[in-house]
Amino acid sequence: MAPALARLTAASPPGRRNIRLMIVDDSMVARAVLTRMVELGGGIEISAVAGTAEDAVEALAHVSVDVILLDLEMPGAGGLSKLPEIIAAARGARVLVVSSLAEDGAAATVSALAQGAADTLLKPGTGRIQGRFADILMAKIRALGQVEAEPLAAARPAGMAPLQAMSVDPLSLLAIGASTGGIHALGRFFGQLRERIGAPILVTQHLPVPFMDVFARQLGTAAGRPARIAVEGAPLIADQILIAPGDAHLTIEGSRPDALHVHLQRGRAASGCLPSVDPMLASLARLRLPGAVAVILSGMGRDGVQGATELVGAGGSVLVQDEATCAVWGMPRAVADAGLAAAILPPEKLARRVASRIGHPHADK
Repeated sequence: MAPALARLTAASPPGRRNIRLMIVDDSMVARAVLTRMVELGGGIEISAVAGTAEDAVEALAHVSVDVILLDLEMPGAGGLSKLPEIIAAARGARVLVVSSLAEDGAAATVSALAQGAADTLLKPGTGRIQGRFADILMAKIRALGQVEAEPLAAARPAGMAPLQAMSVDPLSLLAIGASTGGIHALGRFFGQLRERIGAPILVTQHLPVPFMDVFARQLGTAAGRPARIAVEGAPLIADQILIAPGDAHLTIEGSRPDALHVHLQRGRAASGCLPSVDPMLASLARLRLPGAVAVILSGMGRDGVQGATELVGAGGSVLVQDEATCAVWGMPRAVADAGLAAAILPPEKLARRVASRIGHPHADK
């Protein structure tokens, strides 16, 4: 069946074109509700709708879009198996996945994020696709849709704050923060990171609580090392990944560098995120660990700037992902604009830069 196409235009702010949206969902009711939401929101136009992933690929050969709203549970091949084709055909459009809370849905969603989908949103029942869901959906569409209008960065854009010198101390602890687009970036980063770096690894990834267990399993597989959700009091072990739970900030405490342990915090962070990168990096700063390195990957917002400021002030180093490889260059850009970054590179090169600090004579430079 040929994909149904529609062109519904809503008012856009002066001087800015509408965000072009594609809706891919097998439910006619869901498509109608989502269409109505977009019409009421303004600044977004529906360039195409499709009931199957196959129809979406066909439609993308004829229309250009900025954001694709993709349901994973559909007839035919389904959204997950067709995702690589959809991303290739989309020519730079960001994919926003909608998913249920079921275990299978969580696994499929995390797999989609690892393959390059930019973000996810929990999908309520059709009768409840209103209110809070509508507000969050529109905010995500607008955040992802504005990326296309910004010019891609060179290796170091003119006017950006100068880079910091990176510490020459051997790597003692690696802390990674990420949000929108971060799961795909984490896969690329760990794909190039040495099997043994001789230091514990902390990860704070903005992700809903129901997805965290699946995320931990998939990250461990992709990284080729143990990965688990952090619990209160857990010791930090070299070459093992501890992941912030979806409902707490991951921080560390300890009286000696070789006897560090997890302390979970649930208070409000300045960024408003839970979990937040800021408390994680701030806890490293308080311990003043020589050779502590933070990596900030793709994500919207400014989470990580406050913590990075404290970490750099305590002698640590912060590396950030470059704009060209980010789904959203928000968190990395905020750190770079603040003059805190020691490097602005794709995930693979960030991994090699981390490897250069593990203290072995043949580490990649």
